[in-house]
Amino acid sequence: MSLLGNILWLILGGFLTGLGWWLAGLIAFISIVGIPWGKACFVIGQLSFMPFGKEVVNRADASGQEDIGTGLLGMLGNVIWFIFAGVWLALAHLMSALICFVTIIGIPFGIQHLKLAAIAVAPIGKTVVDK
Repeated sequence: MSLLGNILWLILGGFLTGLGWWLAGLIAFISIVGIPWGKACFVIGQLSFMPFGKEVVNRADASGQEDIGTGLLGMLGNVIWFIFAGVWLALAHLMSALICFVTIIGIPFGIQHLKLAAIAVAPIGKTVVDK
């Protein structure tokens, strides 16, 4: 079922949103200061390409060890991200989810938009894993 959902997601706009996230990541990598946010954009892009059958977890829980993105600096990075980009991206995904929830067929896609909204709020220190 995840394969069919991911194929439909890619056809109905997931491919373009994933490319958009990766382009934003490349732009963030141009400046040295933007590297943490660029990495976060690549994580969100990875999820945006194929969200069905994936979940977002804390990187410390997945790897079993703390790193710079899961500590205090990661939290500070998430606060900066939330103020300048996260809130707006999350609202965009929430609006897309509401539009998808209008139809019965769109409900699974709305759930994926909610997943993307959650990671768009605070992506630093998170990773995407298979369910």
